[in-house]
Parts: sequence; structure tokens; C-alpha cells
Amino acid sequence: MAQKPSLPQGTRDFGPLVVQRRKYILQIIESVFKKYGFMPIETPAMEQLSTLSGKYGEEGDQLLYKILNTGDYLKKLSAFQTQGMEQEEMDKTLLPSFDNSIENLDAKRSLPYIAEKGLRYDLTVPFARYVTMNRNSITLPFKRYQMQTVWRADKPQKGRYREFWQCDADVIGSDSLLNEAELIKMYDEVFAQLNLSVIIKVNNRKLLSALATYIKAEQHFTAITVAIDKLDKIGLSGVSDILVQTGLNSEQIEQIIKFLNLGKEENPIAAAAEMLEYIQEGNLGILELLQLQKFLNHLEPVNTIQFDFTLARGLSYYTGAIVEVQANVGSFKSSIGGGGRYDNLTGIFGMPGISGVGVSFGLDRIYDVMEEQGLFPTYLKPNTTKILFCYFDEATQMKAVSLCAQLRKNDISAEVYPEITKKIGKQFEYANKLQINFACIIGETELNSNTLQVKNLESGEQQPMEIETLIKLLQS
Repeated sequence: MAQKPSLPQGTRDFGPLVVQRRKYILQIIESVFKKYGFMPIETPAMEQLSTLSGKYGEEGDQLLYKILNTGDYLKKLSAFQTQGMEQEEMDKTLLPSFDNSIENLDAKRSLPYIAEKGLRYDLTVPFARYVTMNRNSITLPFKRYQMQTVWRADKPQKGRYREFWQCDADVIGSDSLLNEAELIKMYDEVFAQLNLSVIIKVNNRKLLSALATYIKAEQHFTAITVAIDKLDKIGLSGVSDILVQTGLNSEQIEQIIKFLNLGKEENPIAAAAEMLEYIQEGNLGILELLQLQKFLNHLEPVNTIQFDFTLARGLSYYTGAIVEVQANVGSFKSSIGGGGRYDNLTGIFGMPGISGVGVSFGLDRIYDVMEEQGLFPTYLKPNTTKILFCYFDEATQMKAVSLCAQLRKNDISAEVYPEITKKIGKQFEYANKLQINFACIIGETELNSNTLQVKNLESGEQQPMEIETLIKLLQS
């Protein structure tokens, strides 16, 4: 029996119309990136696991896709296991009787012998690695954009895929908050061009760090941010349950909830400043938010900018301003973009003291929202062909090929129906299925003259015209 084809969960095929629509989004994002002076780079789909591990927090590390080493990796693992053993003990452990010892494997210690590489989880860590390796050939501050696929071993659900595209813009080598403001404005411009109303949420991780200090739970800072990051999915009661499991008492949890609700105040920044006024890092975070607000006032964003203290961004490398974008329409509630400031990500790779900030557009989620809201332009079609040449025999086929070549020389997308047939209806049906608007019919009269019969397949109108007139019509 033939094998029934299938796709891995969390991955998808994209047909012609979907690809055209995705390219439409990508072209708008890329045009804005270029307008603000960002330059393109690309990095490999796979990275060393040592590059990726430890950069995304414990939960993120669990979602890394590992790639099995080539060759006999089990033999290397077996040799690793038997180091320091007596011969008799070694004989019991070695392959091929691997089943005897597999239950005793230590996953973390064994991993380097099984998998040394992994698929990239995001584009930020590979960018930090790129900057470190190319430090002598780039000019700081370095502004790059990158639009590529990433992979996460997540549970597939609506808006959450295992293979998806990110479109990132980052500035590295500058501490200026002007970078944050311009990145937020780039979000604003892209979504305005896509006719998609959004809310751009802003917070600062320094405030969250100050909150941990305020409630005397500095050692639980990461756990607190991870819990807050799940607020949209599990609500305040769910966050409270996680915090209880983390080891926080009721008074500490009450103060966290109080802080999260400050975003509802008329002046949330002032309310946060009052709560955290005795915490130095909190004051620094407040000053950064106020400076960012000044820049944004001069950039005049179209979409809503909201200072939201429930925003946490679960990735562990963020250190300053954090941003997240949510659609302001429809049923889709997940983030469609996000980013923030990371002060020393390159330091992990031996290049300390270099601050960076970046944002990411989630292409797949943006597509889902736009499809739901019917926001794609009607001119986007599966096929860009403007005209199909139809004919009846070998002689008229050769004439059609010649005329089609003339149109293509003038950068007009054109096709010749591939099979010889006297059934003109079959040829029109082919054009209609591909949404080709015009058909040029080559018969015996057209074979011996300069006049062509051109039919508008939408209106049904047919008229004779010369090739020069046809070129002008299709170029208009």
C-alpha cells in the first residue's frame, strides 16, 4: 500500500494565494525596515546548542528542537557512560544490549553526545552570535533586519505553530531610548499600512525587577516574570496559584497584583513611581519610560500606545523597555509582535558591554488576523498572469508563442495555453480558474494579420486590437 502523506504537527503547506498574501505583508514590513536605515542579514537554520541553551529561560530551553548528531552517536554515548567503569561492569553496559542501561541515562549529561546542534528558536540570539563573530567588520551602532523561519517544540493551537516566520529589526551598540521609540513607531507604520488597528503595549523590566526587590523576593524574579507573562491565558487567579507554588506568601502576591493593576490608573507611570520610589532600579525604569514617552509624543503614532505593567515578556534576556503588540479587532487575542532591550546578550559570547534593542513581527499571526478581518487587497491573486494566448492548431500555436514573447519583453506576465485543442471554452475555463483577466484568441485571420482578438474574461467584451495597443492596455 502507498504511504499516506502527512505533515508534522504545527507545520503547514502554503498555496499560491496564501504565499502572495504573505509576501504582501513581508514587502510592507521590509519597506519600513529599510526606511529607518536597517540592513538585511541571514543566519543558518541551525545553531550550536551551546549558543541557544540558557538564553530563553527554563521553559524556552525545553522548546528547543535538537538535531541528532551524524554518525554512530549511540556508540559515543555508550563510551561516555562507561568511563571509569571496571571491565565486568562495562560489558554489561555497552551496546548492543543498550536496553539494559537506557533507563539510567542522564539526559542533560548525555545530550552533547547525542545532539550538538539545534534549530533556531528566535532571531535575536543568532544575531548576538553574529555580532560577536563579525565585530571587526560591522559599524556600531549596527542596525539589522532579518526575516526568516524559526522553530519551537510547542503545543500547536490557534496562532501557535512549531514552524513560523519572524521579522526582526534590532539596533546593537547604542543605549539611546530613541531606538526604542523608533522601533515602536515602525510597528505603528507597518500596521497602519496593513490597515490593521493595534494596541502597542510598553513596560520596563527594571520595574518588574524593582517589584521583586520591593516584596523581598529577588531570588524569585524569573519565576515572577514567567507567571505574569501567562496572565492573558490563565487570569489573576492562575497567576496567584503559580506564585504560591513558587513559594511567595499572600502579602507578597497581594503586592504583585496591586502593581499589575496600576495600568488602570489615569497616570500609570506616576502610580508606579509612587509605589517603587525607594527602589533605585524602579526609579531608573520610570525615568526610561518618561523619556520614551517624550520621544513618542514627537513621533505622533497613529495606533494606541499603552503603558501596561502586566506586560512581562517571558524571555530571560530582556533588561529594559519591553514591547508587545495586540490586534485591536477580531477574536485573535495573542501577541502579533514583541521585543525589548537586552543589555548584555553579546557578553555571553565574549563581547561584554554592548547593549541592544529589537522588535519582532509575527508574520503567521498577522496573517491569521488579516484573513479573519478580510484585510487583504482584492488585487492579490494566486496568479500574476495578465493574459492567456489561446489558439487552435500548430500554426496558430507558433504565432501565440511569438506574441507572448513580445509581451514578456515588455515585463508583462503572459502565458500560452500548453495543449493544442480546438475547444476554446476549455482554454477560457483554464484562464477563469487561474483568475486571468484577458484572453488573446489567435485564429486563421490573426495568423495572417496584425490584428488580435482580445477578450475581457470579466466583462465578456471582445474587441480587435494591434499588439502595440494590447501592450499599453496591459501596462496600464
